[in-house]
Amino acid sequence: MSGHSNHPKQKRLASLTQDPVGPTLLKMVVPQMVGVFGLVVYHLVDTYYVGQLGTLELAGVSFTFPVVMVAGSLAQGIAQGASAWISRAIGAQNGERVKQLALHALVLAFVLSCVVSIAGILTIDPLFRLLGADDETLPFVRQYMTIWYSGVGFILMTIVGNNIIRSTGDTRTPAGIMVAAAVLNAVLDPILIFGLGPVPALGVAGASLATVAARSLTLLGALWIIISRLGLVQIRRGMWLGIKGSWKDILSIGVPVSGTRLIVPLGAGLITRVVSQFGPAAVAGYGVGNRMEVFALAFGNALAIVMGPFIGQNLGAGKKQRIGQGFWTARWFCLGVGLVSFGVLLAVPEPLAAFFNDDPGVVRAASLYMRLVSWSYAFQSFFMVTAAGLNVMGKPVAAAALGILQMFGLMVPLGLLGSHLFALPGLFTAIGLSYFLTGIAGHWLIARVVRAEF
Repeated sequence: MSGHSNHPKQKRLASLTQDPVGPTLLKMVVPQMVGVFGLVVYHLVDTYYVGQLGTLELAGVSFTFPVVMVAGSLAQGIAQGASAWISRAIGAQNGERVKQLALHALVLAFVLSCVVSIAGILTIDPLFRLLGADDETLPFVRQYMTIWYSGVGFILMTIVGNNIIRSTGDTRTPAGIMVAAAVLNAVLDPILIFGLGPVPALGVAGASLATVAARSLTLLGALWIIISRLGLVQIRRGMWLGIKGSWKDILSIGVPVSGTRLIVPLGAGLITRVVSQFGPAAVAGYGVGNRMEVFALAFGNALAIVMGPFIGQNLGAGKKQRIGQGFWTARWFCLGVGLVSFGVLLAVPEPLAAFFNDDPGVVRAASLYMRLVSWSYAFQSFFMVTAAGLNVMGKPVAAAALGILQMFGLMVPLGLLGSHLFALPGLFTAIGLSYFLTGIAGHWLIARVVRAEF
């Protein structure tokens, strides 16, 4: 059977190679923003309800952030590797290859989920003690992560499934899936955490159970879209043929992407360890600050996500000039939105922090984080766009170098020095400085790549 297809459906999928660059990116980013905000609300709702349980409970869940990010980073590697190759195959009108890659990526995500689940459950206590959890917070960590690890397959496979859909240029459907997950989680959280009628109060474990339940239903939705609406996965004879080649292609991008993304949670784990020296309230406040940061960086995150299929389809279609235009447009988008985020977080940090937990120590630490880090969010957004673009263009080593520079060349050493000299203000200032410098470095690197190749 021929690997190439001129089927009308495949032509419709290649929708990112024709229209003006700015409107095309905005058309993709707006629904993706809705989805990212859904994911942000997802985390903020968890933080809010767990914060009502108490400072120790909130600190316990805050310790889980780096580990949850590690698992997500591994899944994002598979997701971005699959998206890069699928979007290129769509741009080249290679319909059979699109179907192969979609199926094989989902199988690879399932295998990864099994490994993460088993390894995670067996290492909860030693791992989180290493991150700084003590006898007061570790029981809450254990309650949360035992359930989370058990249902991690629903979470990781949804990430990969959404990226498969996104690679076709459709950002509305993944956004809808993410919003549905956020709404379901928001409904289940208070019921499972505090109890309602015959449902017992499960506390921290209830927050984790709500997450797993919401993601299990949204995974079913993503699979239905991929299989029934897009027809990208078909159960047929020979569907396993070429799976090793597909995995090799996906992992050729996925492993460096995961490695790059793992730098963030590994560094965050070290930063969390440093923050833990200032007490549970500081850890809880740092956790709240991180949640607000995810909200503030939602636009940059959405833009980084949509740049993948945009670059991939234009590479596959041989329209490299549009890639450079896409980066310059993204730079101005990041600058404008970053300045707005900075203004908001600088103006009202205390009320935002107190919304989650009114402990004075928590409010003080979270407000300090927002004031000292938010000025750099425009640069961090462009850093994320740069890293995503480099990966799709087949330059994962350059993306990894930027990530290593940010975390281990700047954030961790400057954070250790800053915390030693100026306590929490010094640590948080170092985080903002690392975001700023790597955003500048990313701009310089992309300029060089575009001049040399496009």
